[in-house]
Amino acid sequence: MTNSAPELQRLEPRPLSSARFSWAPWVVIAFVALLPTVGYAEAVLVIAAVATAVILGLQRFRHGTSLLSREAWALSTALFLCYWLPELLSAIDASNELRAWRETLLDLRYLPFLWLVAIAASTARGRSQVYLGLGLLTLLWTIDGSVQVFSGHSLGGDNTSDRLSGIFGPDNLKLGLVLATLSPFALEMAARRFGAPGWALVALAVGAVVLLAGTRAAWLMFAIVLAANGWRHFGRKRVLVFMMGGFVAISALAVVFSAQFQGRIERSAAVLSGDRAGLNEALSYRLSIWRTAVQMSLDHPLNGVGARNFRDAYAHYAHPDDPWLQHGQTGALHAHQIVLEILSETGLAGLLLWLMGAALALRGWRWASAQARERAAIPGLALAVMVFPLNTHLAFYSTFWGGLFLLMLALFAGALFGHDPDEPHLD
Repeated sequence: MTNSAPELQRLEPRPLSSARFSWAPWVVIAFVALLPTVGYAEAVLVIAAVATAVILGLQRFRHGTSLLSREAWALSTALFLCYWLPELLSAIDASNELRAWRETLLDLRYLPFLWLVAIAASTARGRSQVYLGLGLLTLLWTIDGSVQVFSGHSLGGDNTSDRLSGIFGPDNLKLGLVLATLSPFALEMAARRFGAPGWALVALAVGAVVLLAGTRAAWLMFAIVLAANGWRHFGRKRVLVFMMGGFVAISALAVVFSAQFQGRIERSAAVLSGDRAGLNEALSYRLSIWRTAVQMSLDHPLNGVGARNFRDAYAHYAHPDDPWLQHGQTGALHAHQIVLEILSETGLAGLLLWLMGAALALRGWRWASAQARERAAIPGLALAVMVFPLNTHLAFYSTFWGGLFLLMLALFAGALFGHDPDEPHLD
C-alpha cells in the first residue's frame, strides 16, 4: 500500500510562521511586570522557554528565517553562549560543585527564552508592543514611587525601609536600578509622542524617584541614559542645560523629602577624607569585597571559584576582621562589580568569553544599517548602562539581574536584525 503525495505532505510539519509567536511580546511584558515578585517572573520565563522549545522542536526549525533572520538567530545564540560557557567551565572545579552545576544546567532555560524575546523584537508590531509596554510599566512604577514619597504606601506595600522601595517592597530595594535600566523605553516613548516637553517631564519624574530610591549606582546609570537619549533627540547643548537644571531641581526636592538621601550624599562625601577608611565608607564597605574578589581571582585565575560560588568561597579568602563576616554574617553574596564578578567566579576564560560577546554585539551594531541601529538603540542603551564598568552592579549570574540582562540582549539582537527595516519601531 502506498501513500499519495498529498497524504505525505500532510505528515510534514507545517512551516514556522511569526503568527505562531504572536504572543511573544506579551510574554516579555509579563516577565518584566512580574519582576517585583521574582518567583512569578521566573515561572513565566520557564513556561515560555519550554513552550518555545517544544514548538521549535516539533517543527524542527523549518523555515526558521520566517521568525528571525539568520543574523538574529546567530547573534542571540552567540551572546547566550558567551554568557553560559563561562558557567560551564567554572563548574569543573568550583568551590561548591553542586551549586555550580545546578546553576549551569538550569541556565540552559534562557536559550529558548532569548529566541522568543528576539522573535518578539524582530517585527515592527512586536517591537512597538514591547517598547510601549516597558515604557508604560516604567511610568506606572514611577507614579507608584511618587505616591509613596507622600503617603508611605505603594503597590509594594507600606515602606518600612529608609529608602524609597515602591513596587519592589521594603525587602527588595531594587527600584532605582530597574527604573534606570528601563528608563530608555519611557524616555523614547515620551520623546516620540510628546516631543521635548514630554521627554523633560518624564525625565524629571523618573529621575526624582531614582534619586529617592537611594542607590548611587542607579544615579550614574540614569545620568548616562539622560545624556545619551537626550543628545540623540535634542542635541548636546539642550540636553546639558536640561541635565544641569534638572539635577539642581531634583536634588533640592530629594533633600527636602528624604533624610536618607542626605545620608547617601554625606557618605559619598566621605571619599574626600583622603584615607582608606573614608573611601571604604563612601563605597558602602565594598573595598573589602573587592579585595576578596581579587584574591579569589589570583587563586583561581583560569576559571574562577564557580558561578554563584562567591558566597561559598568568601570566608576562605577574606580577612578575619572583614566587616562582612561580623555579627553573624557569612560574607558577601557577589562581587558588586561586573569585571570582578566575572574574574572571581569564572576566571580569565570567562572574561575572554564576555569580551567576545561584547565584540560580537559591537560588530553587529557597526555592520547593521542606520535604520537597524535606530530600532536597536533603546535596548542597546539599557545594556550599556547595565554593564558600564565604572560602577557597582548586581550579580549578573543571579536569577533577577541575569534574567533582565539576557532579556535586553535578546531585544537588542532581535531589533538589530529584524525583518522589516523600513518600518518604524514605535507608532
